[in-house]
Amino acid sequence: MPDDDNKKFIDFNQQVIDEFRAHHGRVGGPFEGGRLLLLTTTGARTGTPHTNPVAYFPDGGERVLVIASAAGSPKHPDWYHNLLAHPRVTVESGVFTYEAEAVVLAGQEREQAWARAVEADPGWAEYQRKTERVLPVVALHAITDGGPGKINASSPGEAIKVVHDAFRRELSLIRKELAAGDGTLGAQLRVNCLTFCQGLHNHHTGEDTMMFPFLADRRPEASPVLKRLSEEHEQIAVLVAELRRALADKDPAAARAEVERLTLDLEAHLTYEEQELIPLLDAPA
Repeated sequence: MPDDDNKKFIDFNQQVIDEFRAHHGRVGGPFEGGRLLLLTTTGARTGTPHTNPVAYFPDGGERVLVIASAAGSPKHPDWYHNLLAHPRVTVESGVFTYEAEAVVLAGQEREQAWARAVEADPGWAEYQRKTERVLPVVALHAITDGGPGKINASSPGEAIKVVHDAFRRELSLIRKELAAGDGTLGAQLRVNCLTFCQGLHNHHTGEDTMMFPFLADRRPEASPVLKRLSEEHEQIAVLVAELRRALADKDPAAARAEVERLTLDLEAHLTYEEQELIPLLDAPA
């Protein structure tokens, strides 16, 4: 790459990184409306850290998948060479920063993940057609020691808001993907929905078992609010179960309907929780 082009690429990457960090994962331009993370690898030759914006897709559980496409370039991107040499990487989701172990998928596991990615976004197949190399699919396994990672917020109240906004963004993406479907429920779309459901379940479980008891002990006057929020968690769990059922049945119409129901109830719940709990969490001790 000529020096001028390389400088432009570095400058563009840095602009995306700065915007991503400033807005908790929200960016504009060519990445707007997509799933993006920041991947920091250790240089294979230099040993210095390098951060790159990378598109990802959910894979359920404690890992996400990235593709070393380099937009169909004949050469693998530098970050791929780096993680081959040093598989321990840092991932920034916009909400959390956590360590991960990078594993290059092979065989049937790679082919299944690739098929899901291409089904969800034909652009990956376009990149593959541009090059003779097989585009690597890499799993990033979170290493979180039992927690979600370091949250990118300056106060407990802000932490609630950035987590909620991440759920809002993901649910908005899922709604768009369902609306754009061809009457079927693709494999990756089902994974996206199930990953969202699991993340929401984990979040509400954490609130019910840790945050709410903490607040109840220190702010007894908040008990009615906490009781209502816990009851709403149960109601939302019922909606999540209905969505899971529609996904298992591969019923796109039912899945769309359940996502819309979940969106309405969840938005009301998140808004109420923010109104009531952020002032309590951020009040002076």
